Amino acid sequence: MSGGLAVVRSLGAARRSLTPAEIDDFEQELIDQWCLALAATGAVDSTVLQERAAIFEFARFVARHVWTALPQDADRWLGSLRQRGQAVSTVRGKAGSVARFFGFLDFRYQGDIHALTGVVVGQPIDEFNRPAKTDYGAGRVPPPSEDVERLFTGWRASLPEARKYLPAARDYVVASLWRRVGLRINETAMLDIRDWRPDLGPSGKLHVRFGKGSNGRGPKTRLVPGINATDALLSWWLTDVRHQFGDDWENPDAPLFPSERRDPDTGRCTRVGTEALRRGLASATVRWLPDWDGHLTPHGLRHYCASSLYEQGVGLKAIQELLGHSWLTTTTLYVHVSDDHIERSWNQANQRTTSRLIAVEE
Repeated sequence: MSGGLAVVRSLGAARRSLTPAEIDDFEQELIDQWCLALAATGAVDSTVLQERAAIFEFARFVARHVWTALPQDADRWLGSLRQRGQAVSTVRGKAGSVARFFGFLDFRYQGDIHALTGVVVGQPIDEFNRPAKTDYGAGRVPPPSEDVERLFTGWRASLPEARKYLPAARDYVVASLWRRVGLRINETAMLDIRDWRPDLGPSGKLHVRFGKGSNGRGPKTRLVPGINATDALLSWWLTDVRHQFGDDWENPDAPLFPSERRDPDTGRCTRVGTEALRRGLASATVRWLPDWDGHLTPHGLRHYCASSLYEQGVGLKAIQELLGHSWLTTTTLYVHVSDDHIERSWNQANQRTTSRLIAVEE
């Protein structure tokens, strides 16, 4: 199987009997057509390359033309990936790539493949070998509110005594955004100074320009309101701290959260990396919430944000828009309610009913 891109021809044209080399080219055309279809949906280049790489990996393992692959081949391939120690999410992602490719072949080119090869293409990733999302949410159930409050209260109080005050303050503010408005870690790192718009709405809004697009599509933008005291937090950051990183604090295109490292050409601070932000949260967790050491992650705080807002009475639709989810079903997976949530909701509903009855009687 060739690793390079072939010249894409029309697959709908009548074909004569092909030589082995032409059959190989036909296989390459099918993969190229799949990549073109992905690009047409708006998938970014990295996603297209990732999907293509998984198909090539599967085809090399099968060592036959892809349309001959059987579920038994997929069984062995998926088993080999796990034996090599690949993460569950990685195996699931590769299986999904292969399943989508074979669905594409079945829908668009079943007739061509059968006419040229005599093979009826089937789906090798079926309900029996498809990796389940049994690990979804593992390690992401957030700490209870009292633990999160203890973490951030201790963290905030320790800032004036921090050995390196500026990165400590930055990491605290960033983690607070994960906690308060559920930003993703990459979304936070990519914010510029201009992205905080205190003039929009009653509490200001963050312009998230690098939100995660669904199904590998490009960045999805959204405006995140400065609720949950986010406006006060960012006001403190921009008024008291940000200018201490360098004289670019008045440049709207400068990173909102800079690194201590300097650009050798401009002498200004570069943008903070996501790993530095992860380390900041991990260090604070070790100190102020040791029972959650190794378990509390930036994404876990995003789950905490969704759960806490829901328990405060914010509707799922509003939380969906805040988090930037394309589907409401995704948002529901982020909401983890306390053990007594049902009882409290029942009591509140009864209180509302009683209040209405009293009002009617009066």
